[in-house]
Amino acid sequence: MKRRTFLAGTAGALALAHGSGVRASSAADKLRLAVIGVANRGGANLAGVASENIVALCDVDQRNLEKAQKQFSGAELFQDYRVMLDQFENLDGVVVSTPDHHHAPASMRALQRGLPVYCEKPLTHTVAEARALTVMANKAGVPTQMGTQIHAGENYRRVVEKIRAGVIGEVQRVHVWVGKGWGATSVPKPNGTAPENLDWDCWLGPAEDRPYTPNYHPANWRRYRDFGAGTLGDMGCHYMDLPFWALGLKYPKRIVAEGPNPDAECCPLGLSARYEFEATDSHGDLTLTWYDGDLSPKEKLEGMPIGRSGVLFVGDKGKMVATYGDHSVELTSKGSEPKPVEKIAASIGHHNEWLEAIRSGDAARPLCRFDYSGPLTETVLLGTVAHQVGHAIQWDGATASIVDDAEAQTLLSKTYRTGWELMATADA
Repeated sequence: MKRRTFLAGTAGALALAHGSGVRASSAADKLRLAVIGVANRGGANLAGVASENIVALCDVDQRNLEKAQKQFSGAELFQDYRVMLDQFENLDGVVVSTPDHHHAPASMRALQRGLPVYCEKPLTHTVAEARALTVMANKAGVPTQMGTQIHAGENYRRVVEKIRAGVIGEVQRVHVWVGKGWGATSVPKPNGTAPENLDWDCWLGPAEDRPYTPNYHPANWRRYRDFGAGTLGDMGCHYMDLPFWALGLKYPKRIVAEGPNPDAECCPLGLSARYEFEATDSHGDLTLTWYDGDLSPKEKLEGMPIGRSGVLFVGDKGKMVATYGDHSVELTSKGSEPKPVEKIAASIGHHNEWLEAIRSGDAARPLCRFDYSGPLTETVLLGTVAHQVGHAIQWDGATASIVDDAEAQTLLSKTYRTGWELMATADA
């Protein structure tokens, strides 16, 4: 069955036809998986699902495919994931580990087929894509997971438990910082022709067509807006994940960013973004401030010693600094005893959460499923929008729109090259 025919049905019908919830095989059977992007982060994710039956490998770089095929000799090889998803009709899941500008188009095509998806962070390249994937994942009703692997770590669990227990009281401010800087001041120039091993047209995918340009592939694309979102896009979902989880955050109300003058093509070498969250049943009014690159704080923050990257929670009874691997608490007042909080069970592994959800048909099992990681990604990327527009923006999470600001609203989405659109239709 070809794509145009297959996609004519509704997402719900596709989920019944292909979703893991009706999987007939036993838990001991290996899942049939397709992996898009097989080197670098893709290689790590491929290793994370290597226990399963890898039936298809896709990468724009033939050298990456040939290397991966040495381990997965039975897998069919593709350089275009659209062709791959057209050809395979009995997959159990798809892993997406591409540059950011491909995340949503690849994941959406899989979800529209009712297939479970594991997608690297950030979930999408634009705010509008994050909302679209969140909605589609809910309609499809299949297991999803965003690749924020540190979420499965024990340290994050202990931090979340202590924040929820009120060890430092009611959290009023959060600071998140990352010392590295994925930015640039100029774009690379086209030079020569693409090497034979690289399908340049597929690498561009939904981005505007341009002659072959070295230095984008395999990693520097993060520095440029057509393909990535700088340091905030790269690391925001990892570090902001902790306060989102601990405090039950969802949508900020107001965002303002500071940094160098915005550039239409290059991401900043340093950025600071302040997010304001209104009180909910999960938390009081609070602010979350992000810093990266040359705007990242050094040595101390609000009197607390800090390292190169981390999260600082400031409560009315104390402070807590957390990194990936450890955390420390400084109490400023004793107050009442912390309330008991149910201990968060150890993870079976970030990839395994998704794999076992496919086997059981339990779409709610993965902790970073798209209904959690979608709003997290929206928030992260709204910081880049605020920087680009150059003034504070008011976010209406209910309608996924910026209030009374037509210019900023245009920065929530983008234009796709023909054939790579986000929402495939029956006529695609």
